Amino acid sequence: MVDVLLGLQWGDEGKGKIVDYFAGRYDVIARFQGGPNAGHTLYVNGQKVVLRTIPSGVFHDKTINLIGNGVVLDPVAFKKESEDISALGVDLTKNLFIAEKTHIIVPTHRALDKASEIAKGNDKIGSTLKGIGPAYMDKTGRNGLRVGDVLSPDFKQLYEKLKHKHLQLLSQYDINEFTEDIANWEKEFFEAIPFLQKMNVVSGEYFLNEKLKAGKKVLAEGAQGSMLDVDFGTYPFVTSSNTISAGVCTGLGIAPQWIKEVIGVTKAYCTRVGSGPFPTELHDATGEHLRAAGHEFGAVTGRPRRCGWIDLVALNYTCMISGVTQLVMTKSDVLDEFDEVLACTAYEINGQQTKQLPFQLTGLDIKPVLETFKGWSDKTSTCKQFNELPAEMKAFVAVVDSYLGVPVKYVSNGPGRDQILEK
Repeated sequence: MVDVLLGLQWGDEGKGKIVDYFAGRYDVIARFQGGPNAGHTLYVNGQKVVLRTIPSGVFHDKTINLIGNGVVLDPVAFKKESEDISALGVDLTKNLFIAEKTHIIVPTHRALDKASEIAKGNDKIGSTLKGIGPAYMDKTGRNGLRVGDVLSPDFKQLYEKLKHKHLQLLSQYDINEFTEDIANWEKEFFEAIPFLQKMNVVSGEYFLNEKLKAGKKVLAEGAQGSMLDVDFGTYPFVTSSNTISAGVCTGLGIAPQWIKEVIGVTKAYCTRVGSGPFPTELHDATGEHLRAAGHEFGAVTGRPRRCGWIDLVALNYTCMISGVTQLVMTKSDVLDEFDEVLACTAYEINGQQTKQLPFQLTGLDIKPVLETFKGWSDKTSTCKQFNELPAEMKAFVAVVDSYLGVPVKYVSNGPGRDQILEK
């Protein structure tokens, strides 16, 4: 069967560590969407490692890792990431495979991303400018290049054709601003292509279905959070792919009946990077305290994350649309420092309370209805069993259980591999 692991908020829920924790139980870890803007942070032998494209099971010797066709891959970023991992003693030629239908980010995708974001002015989406959106646009526009194309003797011609199209689009902007960037990016790009050509490129759908028919256990790993889903997130402030469980089938080429458990990951509070609505955001000293205590800065970009209390309305929504069967609560230890812990249990819009997400969160005056819980003064990062947690924290977890109707089965109480408590 296939179990799915998803982030349920706006990303940065700590999915990388959780996949790493579960990886030893699975034969295959497969990334099904997203690009190199996703930073999954792991601590391997005490060393911090940030994975961008490569699945988080790569540090387990007996685990096979697949980059699925729903991912967009930047050859330059992939080469650097691979070299960093290889330097830690991991042989990627043995345990990493790439689906041939995975789309490629080319240098002019980055230029288009940057040009588009500049043109939006104050209406910026908050793009990481890595070319991900334009790569997905070419995918749906049926213009894109795929990993299988790099093995073709005609690859350079295919590349030039796509580049020409992009330069025509860029002519609508001040193209001189990007000429030097494109030339530099292109040099790196063609230096990275031979590296990509040497990787294990496979037919992802056949590869994975053969594993399933042989009785292998697969964990499908998502990248960005569910509230950034292109269809069901806080549009237009979303990513360019389907981040919910439905994206597993199209992002890996497997049928729905293979899916068993859907494991949702949520922080004990909430964060968001970039622009877009965030009903529980704190603009005060408490928000700053959360950011400092949780070290809330982007793993890839270094951008400070916006911080707020846990939003149970949004969590209930994302649990519903992905069919979440169990929850992992991360960064619970960050709340050790607070005398009071709050949770949003409803939205007030135009004087009316609702527990449903509106069609569009932008342009609305949404007031979070907050419930207050007694904090705990004990340091929870040293706890080895769930029962050792303070009664106040266990009560907070029970409220989340009850509201969502989905059990919190794991609580992460620190960044370490061993700092996960099973309920």
